Amino acid sequence: MDYARAGVDVAAGDRAVELMKSSVRATHGPEVIGGAGGFAGLFDASALLGMSRPILASSTDGVGTKIEIARALDIHHTIGRDLVAMVVDDLVVCGARPLFMTDYIACGRVVPERIAEIVRGIAEGCAETGTALTGGETAEHPGVMAEDEYDLAGAATGVVDGPELRGPERVEDGDVVVSLASSGLHSNGYSLVRRIIADAGWSLEREVPEFGRTLGEELLEPTRLYTRLCLEALPAVHAYAHVTGGGLAANLARVLPEGALAVVERGRWEVPPVFRVLCGLGGVDWRAAEDTFNLGAGMLALLPADAVAHLSSLAAAAGVDAHVIGRVSFGSEPPAGARVVAGTKGVTAGAVALVGEY
Repeated sequence: MDYARAGVDVAAGDRAVELMKSSVRATHGPEVIGGAGGFAGLFDASALLGMSRPILASSTDGVGTKIEIARALDIHHTIGRDLVAMVVDDLVVCGARPLFMTDYIACGRVVPERIAEIVRGIAEGCAETGTALTGGETAEHPGVMAEDEYDLAGAATGVVDGPELRGPERVEDGDVVVSLASSGLHSNGYSLVRRIIADAGWSLEREVPEFGRTLGEELLEPTRLYTRLCLEALPAVHAYAHVTGGGLAANLARVLPEGALAVVERGRWEVPPVFRVLCGLGGVDWRAAEDTFNLGAGMLALLPADAVAHLSSLAAAAGVDAHVIGRVSFGSEPPAGARVVAGTKGVTAGAVALVGEY
């Protein structure tokens, strides 16, 4: 008996590392010390000495059951970009610039080429957001996970100078809410999505006219990375909200100060076909949908009305549609008939009133 007979292939793990090294190194700037392969990733933080009050920001997340779509299609590089988006774009909402990231992959059996594809996607996302991938871990769990199963998670650290910190305390009466369009489902709601298509008997290879491609291709569309756009627009923005689990209203409410009300008009942006098709197919009403999906609004910016044109110009240059979808007021009552969302994610903050129809 040895480790290999128990189900852990150390040689395969080493092979996976060799295959991913070039992708990881491509994310390294001069701040990364020692490269990959050490017990800990090292990052030279000397640049922080020039800040008046450097504040570190941290975030960790995974990509949920979207992995099941990647496994079914045997396409694994895009799921790594999803991971970066879910982790790094949670940092940028407070104005933090991402510094470095680490990843963790658990699997039933190490398939070096598959692990390398996953990490390649992570590295591509890190390079696109200016984040160094300083380390990671691949763990083989025989007897706990099936041989072709895997899961991944990541954690990132960023920094923001104290005077540049963004959040509820900066939001002002009269600020407008601008939606930065999503690329699709992103990485949320896939347990519902998978249930819908399973009950409908749809295959991932099914051609869907509304998508102009197969169902699987649409579902595997990578999460949009907003990092560089949000940082470029930061001077004009008071707060950001990353629309992930819980939908638009629940995440927007988190960045509103107590006493603030954001009235969001549902009809101010076009809901992408993927949401309409899935909700129709599964009989999902819009209230349930807006508690689960981003519905086409992946990142929200709160800023003065006279700064909208500048943000819209930056968004257009980045290939992202931007729409004014609401306004913030203090001490106001919600409009009659509005759906009001408050007290989400364990945060006592402001409230969001949703009005109109999609």
